[in-house]
Parts: sequence; C-alpha cells; structure tokens
Amino acid sequence: MAATLASLFAAAALLAAPSASASDKRRLSGEEKLDKMLEGRVAGAPRSCITAHPVRSVKIIDGTALVYKSGSTLYVNVPLHPQSLDDRDVLVTQRFGSSLCRMDYVTTIDRVGGAYTGNIFLGDFVPYTRQR
Repeated sequence: MAATLASLFAAAALLAAPSASASDKRRLSGEEKLDKMLEGRVAGAPRSCITAHPVRSVKIIDGTALVYKSGSTLYVNVPLHPQSLDDRDVLVTQRFGSSLCRMDYVTTIDRVGGAYTGNIFLGDFVPYTRQR
C-alpha cells in the first residue's frame, strides 16, 4: 500500500510540474519580435514623413514600435512613448494631407469595448529593405 501511495504522489508531481515545451514557448518581448521581423534587412536613413497611400498594413509591436509596410519596405516608427503601444488596440490615424509625419498623432481604441485608450505621437520613420 505504501508503494502504491508513493507511485500516486510521484505521478501527481509529474502532472503538476510544467513541461519543458511550455517554458520554451515563452512570449517574445517587443524588441525580440521586431528583431525577428527585421532579420535580413538593412536600415536606411530616417525620414520625417512617408507617403501614406502605398502603405499596405501597420503592425503594432507591444511596447516597442509601429511597423508600416509599403511594398517590400518596412518603416519602423518608435513613437514618443512606445511603452503605451498595445497590439490589442486599434489605431485611428488622423492625417493632414497624403503623408504620415513625425509628431502626427494616432488615437488608440480598445478593440473589444471600443473605449478610447490614448494617443501616440509618431517619431521618425526608419526604412528597412532586404539586402541584395
């Protein structure tokens, strides 16, 4: 009977212990996500504005940056307070003209509840292109 109880406790301990694969799947930090996205790309000279029309998508990297995709170029924008970036928010961009520029502001809205969550003031746009 003592051997049976010891086996049950051992089995319970194994089930309660986190698996190695769970710890391997930790969530990447914003910087790690951005580095992975930019692998194989080279930074160009920062720009204060980019033309908004060819921008196909915008990706929010939590607490780090906004990444605008235009053709094969990724423009990385680190706003004034990047720690407020949250990929669960929706960006509402208020442009004045056909360009997105440094110090333009973007309002953030909660994706689920639709509540206002803040403003983001854009920084310079750094273009990243693939090496040839």
